[in-house]
Amino acid sequence: MRYLGIDYGMKKVGLALSDENGTMGFPHAVVPASPELAELLTLLVKKENVGGIVIGESVDFSGADNPVAQYAHELGDRLAAHTGVPVFYESETLTSAEARRIYESAEKTRAPKMRRDVDAAAAALILTSFLSRKNHG
Repeated sequence: MRYLGIDYGMKKVGLALSDENGTMGFPHAVVPASPELAELLTLLVKKENVGGIVIGESVDFSGADNPVAQYAHELGDRLAAHTGVPVFYESETLTSAEARRIYESAEKTRAPKMRRDVDAAAAALILTSFLSRKNHG
């Protein structure tokens, strides 16, 4: 089964898709956090035959929800209602920082466009973490 990973941000949303077997996440795209986001993601779920959605669980270092968490959960509720696909939440603690570190270490050999893909890479890290736990936990 294929999964969609989402790294929700107030301005940008990173997206990742898993392989067909649901074993690993791969960066897919970065889209604006717009009022049409749920509609866009619903179309992507149908187009890519996604059977599960994984949204990064945004919490602060004490484990409490931060302001982004409410919006991410609202998006998850809308996606579950519109697609009929189950929505899961996975900790996103430090995934953006890890994705940035990976890109910064390779930045000198890569095109400048790669900086925009950090959010998609973070979504892939969130998705891969969920899939690893699900498949081996």
